[in-house]
Amino acid sequence: MQVQLLHLSARHPAAKDNSAPALRDTTILIQQGEQVAVIGPSGAGKTTFLHAVACALKPANGQLLLPGQDPWKLPRSALQALRGQLFLAPQVPPLPPRQRVVTAVLAGRLPQMGLLQSLRSLFYPLEIPTAHDALKAFDLEEKIFERVDRLSGGERQRVGLARLLASEAKLWLIDEPLSALDPTRATQAIEVLTRTCRERGTTLVCTLHQVERALEAFPRIIGLRNGEVVFDLASGEVTRERLTALYSQYEHELFGPAPINAFPEQNAQPSQPAVMHCR
Repeated sequence: MQVQLLHLSARHPAAKDNSAPALRDTTILIQQGEQVAVIGPSGAGKTTFLHAVACALKPANGQLLLPGQDPWKLPRSALQALRGQLFLAPQVPPLPPRQRVVTAVLAGRLPQMGLLQSLRSLFYPLEIPTAHDALKAFDLEEKIFERVDRLSGGERQRVGLARLLASEAKLWLIDEPLSALDPTRATQAIEVLTRTCRERGTTLVCTLHQVERALEAFPRIIGLRNGEVVFDLASGEVTRERLTALYSQYEHELFGPAPINAFPEQNAQPSQPAVMHCR
């Protein structure tokens, strides 16, 4: 799916209506099938950017086109149908603790289900092989019938990513997918996500604190700071000097935050949940 922002400004999801926009006068074109990493220090506007593209935030100014049409000018039913082709995955997936993993993963398919089919799937999952294959990509297939609250923090984050694989979304918008993963699992996750998007022709936009990993895995890098685009370049053109300027006064974030703990796969409790949009 093609994404175009034209002089778009938007406020943070938690901001008041009269607050200053977290994303300002942004013009960007992302072609169908592109894979883009968005980097920048804390408060740069990365999460606001994803929410705006996901039609979760109405622009304060400017325009969003998906693909070639303004979603906010569509009838409500058409807007809902468009949202069904988008998948916004937050850093901490909002997985109900007593829900089984298989149900959590198949929630990614809800936009393709009718109401009765969706209700039935809550009690008896209809597409267990789909959930199994998605979990297998992250080495979690043995957890398919476990309850979510029996998983570690890292396992929950990977279940949230498996939900993406189960979906049929044309645009993946992923916010900090590696925060609870150790280096080996982080490498696996990025490889699975980028390979799957290449195979499906899915557009991928991913925010990352791990700058080196973004440069290694993504052909295009957008650098945000103070709500503005500082650069939009091929990864090979992102120099040390550009990164130093982007993270000026935030040098401690340049190579990403420390893991949640030394053994993230043993981290039993997630942080504050966030909204995941799959419809």
